[in-house]
Amino acid sequence: MGKIIAIANQKGGVGKTTTAINLAASLAVLEQRTLLIDADPQANSTSGLGINPKDVENGIYECMVDGVKAQDAIVKNEQLKMLDIIPSHIDLVGAEVEMVSIERREEKMREALKLIKNDYDYVIIDCSPSLGLITINALTAADSIIIPVQCEYFALEGLGKLLNTIKIIQTRLNPGLEIEGILLTLYDSRTSLGNQVVEEVRTHFQKMTFATIIPRNVKLSESPSFGLPAIVHDAESKGAISYLNLANEILKKNGKSK
Repeated sequence: MGKIIAIANQKGGVGKTTTAINLAASLAVLEQRTLLIDADPQANSTSGLGINPKDVENGIYECMVDGVKAQDAIVKNEQLKMLDIIPSHIDLVGAEVEMVSIERREEKMREALKLIKNDYDYVIIDCSPSLGLITINALTAADSIIIPVQCEYFALEGLGKLLNTIKIIQTRLNPGLEIEGILLTLYDSRTSLGNQVVEEVRTHFQKMTFATIIPRNVKLSESPSFGLPAIVHDAESKGAISYLNLANEILKKNGKSK
């Protein structure tokens, strides 16, 4: 049985796409068949894996709006044989408008992924930084959600709103949706603020917070410009090792650790 994990936070700049790309790549390195879905119109996960969004003919947009089979939108990753992606492109912006009049519009992504879900151990969805219809589709399709929270001043701002949205989706659309965990990102151990945020998040959300913390790391920042996940770009970098630790933590939590 494949597990679908959405990575969502309506705040931008929290390391959401970085987490989607690098967690998916780390799971693939740990021999888990992994599919990354780029559900963000900015298509950063797509370009971060070396695909030009302008060259994408079939992406998640076509699967949701035009009824293209998800199987026909999958692109294999050249570096990691266990990693596939369903890419995105700018047309996804229009999907929200086009889907407004469609019946059961919140379930289009779930329907699209139904036939391929069990071809994978993990399906990772990179959501857009909003709580719009595409993100609601992702949360309706998902088994669980990872919430990246940056170790900065406004870290907890908006978290309450997101947790509220999750409750609404659990009540109305997806009773099985669980919180996989809150992930602390962009951590700088040299600042007292970073340490303060870690303490605050762990105090408020003790059981929900991952033990792994993702540091600020140059290799994590520069690897998308090479179209590579950090683990391929520089496997020994702190960023790559942190995401490998996160992947191991998730596997352990799901009873799949090696």
